[in-house]
Amino acid sequence: MLQATYERLMRAAAHKRANYWLALISFIESSVFPIPPDTMLIPMVLADRRNAWRAAGICTIASVLGGLLGYAIGALLYEAIGLPLLEFYGYAEKFASFTDQYNEWGAWIVFGAGITPFPYKVITIASGVAHLDLAVFVIASVLARGIRFYLVAALCWKFGPAVQKTIEKNLGLWTTAGFLLLVGGFALIKFLS
Repeated sequence: MLQATYERLMRAAAHKRANYWLALISFIESSVFPIPPDTMLIPMVLADRRNAWRAAGICTIASVLGGLLGYAIGALLYEAIGLPLLEFYGYAEKFASFTDQYNEWGAWIVFGAGITPFPYKVITIASGVAHLDLAVFVIASVLARGIRFYLVAALCWKFGPAVQKTIEKNLGLWTTAGFLLLVGGFALIKFLS
C-alpha cells in the first residue's frame, strides 16, 4: 500500500497543479494532517529538479501559515474545553507551571520540532495552549521549516535518483518511525501537562 501511494505521489508531482497540492498538504499537516509535506516535496523535486527552490518555498510558507492555524486551535479550544477539564481534575495549577516552562523554552521547542521529523502539529497546538509569544512562534517556525524544506530540496536536487532509491528502500521504516514520533509527541505533551 505504501509503495502504491508513493508511486501515485511521484506521478502527481509532475502534474500541473502539483504546487497547489503541495501547499495544501503543507498547510494542513501543520495542524491536523498526519502525513508530512516531504512526501510530496521529495517526488516533486525528483520529477523536476528545476522546481526545487520554489517547492521548498511553497512548503515553508504554507507550513508556517498552517502552524498559525494549529496555534489558533490550541489557543481557542483550550479556553473552551481544555481549561475546564484541567480544573475539574485539579490539574490547572500543574498546567500553569508547564506553560511557564514552555514559554521559557518555546523558541527552541518550536525550532526543534520544525526542523526535525517530530510532529510539528503537536508543537503548533501546544504553543497556542501555552500562549507562546506569537512573534517568537512565527520566527522560530519560519527559520526551522525553511531550513528543513530547503535542505530536503537541496539534497534531492543534488543527489536526484540516488535519493529516490534510498526513499523507496526505506519507505516502510520511515513511515513507521513518523507514526511513532506522532504518537510519542502527543504522549509527551500529555505527560508534561
